[in-house]
Amino acid sequence: MRKPELAAAIAESADLSKDKAGQVLNVILDEITNSVAKGEDVALIGFGTFTVRERAARTGKNPQTGAPLNIPASKNVAFKPGKALKDAVS
Repeated sequence: MRKPELAAAIAESADLSKDKAGQVLNVILDEITNSVAKGEDVALIGFGTFTVRERAARTGKNPQTGAPLNIPASKNVAFKPGKALKDAVS
């Protein structure tokens, strides 16, 4: 399911227009993005939690030449599914 399909499903379930449902979906995604960008966790009970994980700097290897390569530290977004989501998938 893509974003427009999700907005259409929200519109049908919540008795909203597709445009309004798209705006709601965009606001939700923007707020999740802004919170995670600030380093805050976003927990949607039953669905899951978005967190920021930090990866330490490390030494890698260039696969073509085998030469050592410094990989800088980085931050990544992680998602941990909640129990209800896990149960729905199982």
